[in-house]
Amino acid sequence: MTIPTLPSTLALRHVPPGPYAIEPWTEVRPLVDGRDVLADIHPDGVSSCSARDWVRPPGEWPLSAPEEPREVELSNNNCHTDCCGGVFVTIRREGDRVVWSSWRNTNDTRVPVPAEVRFDAAEYDAELARAAADKTWEEPVDTVARLTATELTDSGWFERWDCVLENVSIVREEPLGVEVYFSQRMDRPARSNGPRFAFELPVTRDEPAEAQARRFIDLIMADDPRETADRF
Repeated sequence: MTIPTLPSTLALRHVPPGPYAIEPWTEVRPLVDGRDVLADIHPDGVSSCSARDWVRPPGEWPLSAPEEPREVELSNNNCHTDCCGGVFVTIRREGDRVVWSSWRNTNDTRVPVPAEVRFDAAEYDAELARAAADKTWEEPVDTVARLTATELTDSGWFERWDCVLENVSIVREEPLGVEVYFSQRMDRPARSNGPRFAFELPVTRDEPAEAQARRFIDLIMADDPRETADRF
């Protein structure tokens, strides 16, 4: 008699970035059956899943599991993976299971990669939702960045001015801040190729983060952003 294999469990842990990280948003690291899988197979790497990616709708979360298999970048060397390598896995939904398979470690092909991992789909989806909703780890600068990015994305504010929101970044060194980058579309492509602009917004630890975010959003949305932002 074949004994069914119990599904693995997924837990997502928020880890603040190091002082020299290219990605200033907090890492979201996957733990499979309680083990930090990236620490095992890419100990010097950083997670490619950041808190920035969980501001999106659920279907666009980096570890969401569609019916059609898709390869996901799990880690990098604080650099682009096509340059310095990283860890990849293919994620798919298969009935009541979510499957991680076809692991690739382009950082070091000598390091063994996990075998196929299967999760209970309901528990998997619940953990993704829990991690997306969890804000207990946030510092004020994280909260300001998240609220600002969400509002500017959902409102479509820059599109009204024929512009593209390119990035909302975090400055973690003192003085703390949030930077909003956008550019103007020249010939209406999906991405911009026109002039670029930036808002640099200081963040303090003394004022409630929600109030700071609201003030920054109101500042950006008060008028044509091309006229009030710094051009570079």
